[in-house]
Amino acid sequence: MSKAVQEITTIDLSGTENGKIEVATLQEPYGPKSEPVASIGIFLSGGSDEPDWKVHIPKGNIDAVIAALQEAKQRL
Repeated sequence: MSKAVQEITTIDLSGTENGKIEVATLQEPYGPKSEPVASIGIFLSGGSDEPDWKVHIPKGNIDAVIAALQEAKQRL
């Protein structure tokens, strides 16, 4: 897997002491010539190098995921 990561932002994870949400882009996440993705990593503890959970979202799905998250926010 490629290590070409460009961090966008890090957000404090609500409800935790040291948790973080990291948003980044990954180039060739699944090997040479694979499509880049937006990556969201959830770190439950601030000292961790690897996220406890992560999701990769292809560029073509980002708008639909944003719309779904906005709907989820309204329902919470």
